[in-house]
Amino acid sequence: MADAIATEIDSPLDEPRLVTESGVDARVAAIVGPTLMDLGFRLVRVKSSGRNGYTLQIMVERPDGTFTVDDCEVASKAVSPVLDVEDPIEKAYHLELSSPGIDRPLVRVSDFARWAGHLAKVEMEIPVDGRKRFKGFLEGVAGDKAILRRDDAAKDEVARVELPIADVGEARLILTDDLIREALRRAKAAGRAPEDADEDVPMTDDGAPSPAANDEDTDAAAPSGARPARRWSGNAKGNGAKPAPKGRR
Repeated sequence: MADAIATEIDSPLDEPRLVTESGVDARVAAIVGPTLMDLGFRLVRVKSSGRNGYTLQIMVERPDGTFTVDDCEVASKAVSPVLDVEDPIEKAYHLELSSPGIDRPLVRVSDFARWAGHLAKVEMEIPVDGRKRFKGFLEGVAGDKAILRRDDAAKDEVARVELPIADVGEARLILTDDLIREALRRAKAAGRAPEDADEDVPMTDDGAPSPAANDEDTDAAAPSGARPARRWSGNAKGNGAKPAPKGRR
């Protein structure tokens, strides 16, 4: 018998990520994950890039999906010394702690269930029905598979697909007005957004106006990119060098 489709499932602190990193990012994830969990946070994604010389971005959230400025500061102050001791990166780097943002990565089974009804992009490591890239509306999860209804399926193609989450290379929500409103509604319900926030204005999930989109992908039809509003960043350097003082931005 097929698994029932779920759009709401429990999301405990220790729910494993099925979409994970490789290489140095995987090493960093293994180092910082336990530290974050001890604080009541959980890791979303680690991503290194050549931005600002070399930037190490660590996305973090609470199990309910929220993450405040104060949370970000606490997490950064805990993670920085752990990285200094373990020293997984040999070169100088810029450390950036942030929330996942509204157009967030989807890395756990609960992410695909929690955001059912919203538009997402998924790239598979292993093809499904001969395809690796999918775009459409999430419909929930069935066991360890995400259910997605393609919005670009031809008339002779099956629109509804089941994607094994463990085989996903990358998945993220696509920024839309509906997503922004829903993220703000959830933040208000969790007590992490101002009650008088205007839901008709693109805003981040803690009620702040959305900053301009950065180099992350967004659809042309989507409103201005709502990137993580809670960010704590600073310069750090491997090989035992002392990190520069950190400051919010």
